[in-house]
Amino acid sequence: MQIDCITVGAFRVNTYLVRDEATGQAAIIDTGETEELAEYLEALTPPADIRMILLTHGHLDHAGALTRLQQSFDVPTYLPRLEKPLFETLPQQGNWFGAPQMNRPCGRIDHFVDDGDSIQLGETTLHFISTPGHTPGQGCYYDEQDIFVGDTLFAGSVGRTDLPMGDPALMKQSLAKLMQLPGHLRVHSGHGPVTTLAQERKTNPFLSL
Repeated sequence: MQIDCITVGAFRVNTYLVRDEATGQAAIIDTGETEELAEYLEALTPPADIRMILLTHGHLDHAGALTRLQQSFDVPTYLPRLEKPLFETLPQQGNWFGAPQMNRPCGRIDHFVDDGDSIQLGETTLHFISTPGHTPGQGCYYDEQDIFVGDTLFAGSVGRTDLPMGDPALMKQSLAKLMQLPGHLRVHSGHGPVTTLAQERKTNPFLSL
């Protein structure tokens, strides 16, 4: 895949435009909470052949701009099924951070994904693995080379579990599950730089707890 990372918003969240190299078909992974991603995509020349929007989870900084993107790109949106209750709190999530002006509408969900599901993007097969803990339904999308982990795992750290609906015990199980995947996978997180699963196995202090 060809991968463009666009870091947006007050939370400096990594959003992704991924393209199947054989066909040029593209997917958006996470949306940010501002108009920045939509404006970036609308300005591309030639335009990207966007076919879908994939959400890793339903927090404001990852899904808050969904409605804005759907105004410009009328394509199916995928959400982890277990994330639906959290996603539906988007109109209130700004209040959690003392910023009610950041409350956002939910947007439209066309497909729910479950652990083990696959999504076809051109000739690229994206697999979905459920990794709850940061949120009830947080999940990751991956192919043979790259994995998009949302806020499950970061370079040198892991997702927080102290926000509403977080679960430290589930997070521990999910991290162990994630570490069973091939170590060469490049990890594209919701915040921060790219790493690999192998690198995190060796150096991430939170994986040895």
